[in-house]
Amino acid sequence: MDEITMKKRLLIIDDDSRNIFALVNTLRSRSFDCLSCLSAEEALKLLETDEKIDAILIDMMMPEMDGYDAIPLIKKIPSRAHTLIVAVTAQAMTGDKEKCLEAGADDYVSKPIDVDKLLAALSQI
Repeated sequence: MDEITMKKRLLIIDDDSRNIFALVNTLRSRSFDCLSCLSAEEALKLLETDEKIDAILIDMMMPEMDGYDAIPLIKKIPSRAHTLIVAVTAQAMTGDKEKCLEAGADDYVSKPIDVDKLLAALSQI
């Protein structure tokens, strides 16, 4: 099928429902299909199913399990080993991008989110 009929499906993992709401509205307006989870634990359960997910946007700072702990676990799921993971974080200090990439993220976008940078990251899928 062509790209027009096959929307790319994103999983947004963030403990703040306001962030999810803003991302979903922004991305749906650009023809992405979005799922969301409020915790990394919930996301891992979903990712162990055969749910179609083209890319994952994950908040790096969450209670219980943060993105730094969750990304390696996601990558260990055989069917998700090559799924694009974009770290989304308010941590925009020197070295934070490198820390996200070392954890296994494929790309990094800081908050407040620059939509053009996010779309550039998602253009890889």
